Amino acid sequence: MSPEALVDIFRDALSIIITIVSVIILPGLGIGLLVAVFQAATSINEQTLSFLPRLIMTLLALMLLGHWLIQTMMEFFMEMVNRIPQVIG
Repeated sequence: MSPEALVDIFRDALSIIITIVSVIILPGLGIGLLVAVFQAATSINEQTLSFLPRLIMTLLALMLLGHWLIQTMMEFFMEMVNRIPQVIG
C-alpha cells in the first residue's frame, strides 16, 4: 500500500466526518447563539433555557437529514470496500 493511497483514504474519511458532524452540530449552535443573545438582551440567566431549543434543533436536523447522512456513510463504506484490492495489491 502506497502512502498516497493511505493519505487519500484518510482525507476522504476526514471530509466525511467533518461534513456529517457539521450538519448535526451547526443548527444547534445557531439556535444556541440566538438564545444566548435573547438571554443577554433580557437579562435572563437561566442555564437550562438554552438546552431544550438546542436539543430540539439537533433532533430535528437528524430527522430531516438522517437519510442523507446514512446515504453518505453507505457510499463511503462501499467506496472503501471497492478500494480493498487497490490497498492490498
